[in-house]
Amino acid sequence: MAELTTTAQKKHLHEVFCKDVMSMPEGSKIKQCQQCGACSGSCPTGYLMDRGPREVIAAFRAGMIDEILKGNTIWMCTSCYSCTVRCPADIRITDLMYELKRLAIKYDLIPRDAKAPALTKYFIDSVQKHGRNHETEMLSKFMATKDWSLGPKFGVMGMKLFAAGRMPLTATDIKGKDEIRKLAEYVESKEVAVP
Repeated sequence: MAELTTTAQKKHLHEVFCKDVMSMPEGSKIKQCQQCGACSGSCPTGYLMDRGPREVIAAFRAGMIDEILKGNTIWMCTSCYSCTVRCPADIRITDLMYELKRLAIKYDLIPRDAKAPALTKYFIDSVQKHGRNHETEMLSKFMATKDWSLGPKFGVMGMKLFAAGRMPLTATDIKGKDEIRKLAEYVESKEVAVP
């Protein structure tokens, strides 16, 4: 993880993240969070998180981006949308988690030993390369760099999926993959760089 050593760097990073979050559809609703805890209470993976979604929103509003990124909360989000559905202020909490993940990857602000961000990165790389996720390629890269012990564990399941035609060894690019890449490049070009 790139270290944010000065107060000025942390402040600038918070400004960049705030600008991005506020530009999301209905992103400004984060200001209306009442800290009721409905999001944290309805999160199926909340017990695995070092901070619940409610605490992430509070930390975000307090300018503690570096503390959020050091934790595992954004990476444990399963995108079930329970928090978003149950939020009385209609805050798009799942979208916030996605945005924080994306920005953490973009600015290389993820813990080096973290596994979930690596899996996310390999997923994004696969989609940009093929227009869709190629599971075999993504998992192979992940196991080779982060957790080789998964090979024997998932080998039997992988062979069954391969035999059923559900896990091809080679990737097939989708029609329109260049448009997906162009869209991603366009979005990236609209962002502010962190010094």
